[in-house]
Amino acid sequence: MALFTLAALALLWAGYRFYGGFLERNYSVSFSEPVPSKTMTDGVDYVPANKFVLLGHHFSSIAGAGPIVGPLIAAAAFGWLPAALWILIGTVFIGGLHDLSALIISIRHQGRSVAEVARKYINSRTYKLFLLFTWLTLVYVVTVFADLTADTFVNEPAVSQTSVLYIAVAAVLGWAMYRRGAGLKAGTVVSLAALLAGMYLSYRWQLPAADKRTWIAVLMTYCFAASILPVWLLLQPRDYLSSYLLYAAIAIGLGGIFFGGHAVTWPAFKAFSDPSLGGMFPFLFITIACGAVSGFHSLVASGTTSKQLAAPSEAKFIGYGGMVLEAVVAVIALCTIMFLAPSDSLTGAAPARIFAAGLGRFSSLIGLGERAGTIFGLLVVSAFMLTTLDSATRIARYILQELAGAGNSLRSRLIATAVSVALPLLLLNLRMTGADGAPIPCWKVVWPLFGVTNQLLAALVLVIVYIWARNTGVKRTGLIIAPAVFMTVMTIWALGSMLARSGFNLITAIGAVLLVLSVVVIAESARAVIAGAPRERAEP
Repeated sequence: MALFTLAALALLWAGYRFYGGFLERNYSVSFSEPVPSKTMTDGVDYVPANKFVLLGHHFSSIAGAGPIVGPLIAAAAFGWLPAALWILIGTVFIGGLHDLSALIISIRHQGRSVAEVARKYINSRTYKLFLLFTWLTLVYVVTVFADLTADTFVNEPAVSQTSVLYIAVAAVLGWAMYRRGAGLKAGTVVSLAALLAGMYLSYRWQLPAADKRTWIAVLMTYCFAASILPVWLLLQPRDYLSSYLLYAAIAIGLGGIFFGGHAVTWPAFKAFSDPSLGGMFPFLFITIACGAVSGFHSLVASGTTSKQLAAPSEAKFIGYGGMVLEAVVAVIALCTIMFLAPSDSLTGAAPARIFAAGLGRFSSLIGLGERAGTIFGLLVVSAFMLTTLDSATRIARYILQELAGAGNSLRSRLIATAVSVALPLLLLNLRMTGADGAPIPCWKVVWPLFGVTNQLLAALVLVIVYIWARNTGVKRTGLIIAPAVFMTVMTIWALGSMLARSGFNLITAIGAVLLVLSVVVIAESARAVIAGAPRERAEP
């Protein structure tokens, strides 16, 4: 296991160092070109950020539970080797390309979404359809992670208490830094000390647990507030602090892998087809999204991150580097199942529980009890999900405002956020049942469609990136169109298969709408490629 992890880290570093640098040169990134955070500063959304603070926000936002849940589901179905290969190849040649490209495009279009590029190089109809597709995808994102977070909070009160404390400490840190001039280092030390004390107290003494419906209401209220408040007050400092929790989890995970002496007992290969998922082709590439390539990353890169990037020279560090960090989390998650025997009682547990239990075993090396380590693992998963929730809601608000052509007034922000929260809230309150009529959690119903639409979004973004590159003088566009075609084929194949075998309900109806929208966007894009467009000089 240690040798596998070492090789994986070396490949990921090489991808960042060499392929990331090649992409930077291929896009003619000029370190002196202007960025929206400075040319359009408004103190709400457009705010220049320290690159380490921004990496914390970006990494925390893109990760979610995806790099944990996806690899564990895929490894349980097909074996750990296919999952590992897709994580490494996908990250280096598709995910890093996708994320960096989306960030570069956005900073060259006033921090606006990738859809703006579709309007410029394809047509206005494609622009609007792409925005609608993106917004509906975000509905799935908010629904899935709100349900998973509520489940965790109900089952582990210590996690919910610490998570609430995180929000309060982050708001104080944001206020101290931006309104009282507190230094980043001092603010970080004090904030982390407060969080450590809060973790200890929450572990020793738990308040009575709330029920799931209450937590869903609380989470939706939090998402609403996080979307409206200035980015410096909550979103940026909370994600920054969360990143330290995630870095600690990576350190504990790598320490356990390298020095724990765990042998690989899980099968490298199990089967080409799984009864619940389907065939390895196409479902391996759909099940593992975050950790290999994820369309949601483009929404973060061109949504919140591009509005805070302080210099073009930091784009590779944030965009490609954030993708590599997420792949590291996916590798660690994969290792938590690799040392399980197929007969282990944990094999049938939820992916978050497997990851937390694995982190608990790893943490015993540093003197932290296995139970405390498991709770810490669940807190890590919760931190991932909360940062995805607040970022996804804010991006959904941006997209509705852009789609409606509304300005950025307080009234516009309130209405767009209310609409963006309403549909996930409706889905979360529907009664979901399985084939036997027994109730099942909402996330289990939504996750497969979330995965496939998320990957379909990545395919559409790559198609638009290709059109942009082709019409702005970028030299090597073949490296963009090849993964775009691959992802398009895999995702449309998977989505069509899933809709064919699923019953009709509101969730699958949204999936059918997304399939139609994607086909139209791809057809319009293909027509634009065939027809050609006036070439422009390469954007500096």
